[in-house]
Amino acid sequence: MIQNLNTLRRIVVTGPESTGKTELAKALSERLNGNWIPEYAREYVENLHHPYDYGDVVRIAQHQIHQEQEASAGIGNGFLIFDTWLIITKVWFDQVYGHSPGWITDYIRSSEIDLFLVCDTDLPWLADPVRENGGEMRDRLLKIYCQEIENFGFEYEIIGGFGNERVENALAALYKHGLKL
Repeated sequence: MIQNLNTLRRIVVTGPESTGKTELAKALSERLNGNWIPEYAREYVENLHHPYDYGDVVRIAQHQIHQEQEASAGIGNGFLIFDTWLIITKVWFDQVYGHSPGWITDYIRSSEIDLFLVCDTDLPWLADPVRENGGEMRDRLLKIYCQEIENFGFEYEIIGGFGNERVENALAALYKHGLKL
């Protein structure tokens, strides 16, 4: 399915809670024969025996960077698909603690992300023990994520639709941005 790629393409699937990020990231990695980097924050928070704190979010951010560096070093070309990424963690810091560490901003600024696919809030919010931001907050966070992505100068597309339609819309966005399959 992939035509002669000469470089590694980094695609971030991001967006508010319960917008189908994991499903979309997995589906894209399958369709593109790419490597999928799963969301770490959910796994980390689910395994905590206390409410998360600032130090926990620092550890999550550090692990996200480590995941990216490891995955990027092991792939010469093709697609690297991130199920969320450091932008969400930066916003998490900003929203919960009022500021984010400068090293996160520096890392984001120096990153080579080819495209952000921001999942729209058109899917219903499903509550679970680690989700905090349903209702109007999802729409507010969608705008904040897009603004952060713009502030860092990255390209993005908002991806909506249900089931396979969402996957096809994401693939169309990749084509639109010259990321050939």
